[in-house]
Amino acid sequence: MQAHIPSPVRGILFLLGAVLLFAILDTTAKYLTRHAALALLVWGRYATHLLLMLILLAPRRDSSPLLRAPRPGLQVLRGLLLLGCTGFNFAALSYMPVAETTAVFFTAPLLVALLAGPWLGEKLTPGRWLAALAGFAGILLIARPAAGLTPAGIVLALGGAGCYACYQLLTRQLAEHTPPLTLLFYTALVGTLGASLVLPWCWPAAWPATWIILSTIALGMLGGSGHLLLIHAFRNAPASFLSPFLYTQLIWATLLGAIVFQHWPDAPALGGMAIIALSGAALGWHQSRPKDQKPVE
Repeated sequence: MQAHIPSPVRGILFLLGAVLLFAILDTTAKYLTRHAALALLVWGRYATHLLLMLILLAPRRDSSPLLRAPRPGLQVLRGLLLLGCTGFNFAALSYMPVAETTAVFFTAPLLVALLAGPWLGEKLTPGRWLAALAGFAGILLIARPAAGLTPAGIVLALGGAGCYACYQLLTRQLAEHTPPLTLLFYTALVGTLGASLVLPWCWPAAWPATWIILSTIALGMLGGSGHLLLIHAFRNAPASFLSPFLYTQLIWATLLGAIVFQHWPDAPALGGMAIIALSGAALGWHQSRPKDQKPVE
């Protein structure tokens, strides 16, 4: 079997494809929140993701290593965090436009930078502090009183960002000793089981329309495909190299929000998005520098 040869160009293309799928997922979810219960959408997103993984992994002769992951308690916690992230994000989308929700959600890398010190023992340099503070200044531009955004939507989006930041930190802890497919399988399994516990309390009185069922299935296909592309992206290029390209999702979110919902962010909100993106990109550049170089703050 030929050894895998990393390719930064392939990594960028895989990543750009992944964030496009995530932006389409968010836009579809926002539209569906007008017609279906939130719990049903979250459950459908994870159940479809799990079913796709089971179909893809069925031809494997031995899939048991997927469940024999190290530190299963942390694996479950990581899956629950991503489930919370999805729930918060879908709920925020029911209150706020796609672009603004995505921008607030993208404060997760800034939270990771602040939490990595006490959590992973990483050095919290002045550069990280400045990038994080700039990113939160960007949030203030988006969530200013004149923007007309609801406080509930902002709090929900920040809750999603917090869950995703903790999810990323746990991924860093577990990725060194856990195969990528195992990590992906656990998120699908735990997300489906967790959402299933809530589903009976929120099941609609009437069976959902066919188009709602198909659209909910599409959420899982978009999420599962996006995460698969992410795995391939990070197999081809380092995370620090790819991290600035993650923020192209803000561009897709803005365009899709304008096309589907006829909403364009105003100038201050666009400025806030740019500040958040630049802050995150600066953090990625800061982390990509050789460790033996003295930091220039």
